[in-house]
Amino acid sequence: MMKQTRVILAGGAGLVGQNLVARLKIKGYDNIVVLDKHRTNLNVLKKIQPEVTAEFADLAEPGVWHRHFEGADVVVMLQAQISGQEYQEFVRNNVDSTQEVLNAIKSHRVPYLVHISSSVVESVVNDFYTNTKKYQEKLVLESGIPCSVLRPTLMFGWFDRKHLGWLSRFMQKTPVFPIPGHGRYMRQPLYVGDFCNIIIRCIENQANGIYNISGHEKIDYIDIIHEIKRATSAKTVITKIPYRLFYALLWTWGVFDKNPPFTTQQLSALIAKDEFEVIDWPGIFGVPYTPFSKALDETFNDPIYSKVVLEF
Repeated sequence: MMKQTRVILAGGAGLVGQNLVARLKIKGYDNIVVLDKHRTNLNVLKKIQPEVTAEFADLAEPGVWHRHFEGADVVVMLQAQISGQEYQEFVRNNVDSTQEVLNAIKSHRVPYLVHISSSVVESVVNDFYTNTKKYQEKLVLESGIPCSVLRPTLMFGWFDRKHLGWLSRFMQKTPVFPIPGHGRYMRQPLYVGDFCNIIIRCIENQANGIYNISGHEKIDYIDIIHEIKRATSAKTVITKIPYRLFYALLWTWGVFDKNPPFTTQQLSALIAKDEFEVIDWPGIFGVPYTPFSKALDETFNDPIYSKVVLEF
């Protein structure tokens, strides 16, 4: 039955999508369609997974990509604008695209949706990403489409072009790695391999509900950096610098880079002291939790996927 299941991955050329395709194939799924507007990352997917149907599509606009929803069994909605300087980019890629994908699902009567929301919908942070993700989730829940809504925390793993992946590459290039302030900002990082296995269980069981999928280990940011250094054998010196100086450096970077890897908004989110609910998702979905140190070793030392880097 699995091989007959037609799975549409909207925005599937990013971190979660690339990992999900790899794991779906291991599970025997061979009718996978990936729709994304990032041409470079889409080409990376085509090269690694040539059997998968991968098509360029701007999901914020109606188009010929709608045809793929005919006869589909499930849609996994992954598209998201995570960082950037322009509010309208977040609206277009988090809100407008969602409405258009929902239109396609309804038009072709696709019976089930897995929506990848975010833990930030319960955050105290007030920024472009948080506000548009809240509205995105609202659109999904009000659509009437049978669905599961997954709210992951910060993710890392193969193909990580931002977050921990970017930090690891920066660490390899610089002799000194700066930490803002004291660095004791609690994080709940989630291994994308575990998260993808949860998505697959949703596809198989067609679970309905909202699930907060948080990492099961609470780790301070500075300790995450030390663990990355260990896993990658980096030689950089980790040093703390005043928060205001760090903020000023990021602001200056943002002046010259329209799509910086780390923004002042994300820095503010880092110190917001959010703590997200930890549910028993290993028990609910039957997906074992991968310890953080082991997950980092898999992320940075896999002989194939750890060498692949996506574009921002």
